[in-house]
Amino acid sequence: MVIPGYDPDDLDDALESHLSAGELEDRLTESELERYRAGDESLVDLLGEDEIERMLDRGDDATGPPN
Repeated sequence: MVIPGYDPDDLDDALESHLSAGELEDRLTESELERYRAGDESLVDLLGEDEIERMLDRGDDATGPPN
């Protein structure tokens, strides 16, 4: 779902910045990873709300507040 004023690619970049190397591959199935890399779906579509919140909370502790 696209939210007016938000670029899905920017949201994906922000979420990816909270992942360590290889963590994206651990969180997504092979099929989901293929769809994400093909641009067919965004991380917001593929990850659950609770999982996204945990990622962002963890990332804020490690890197400070998001931009």
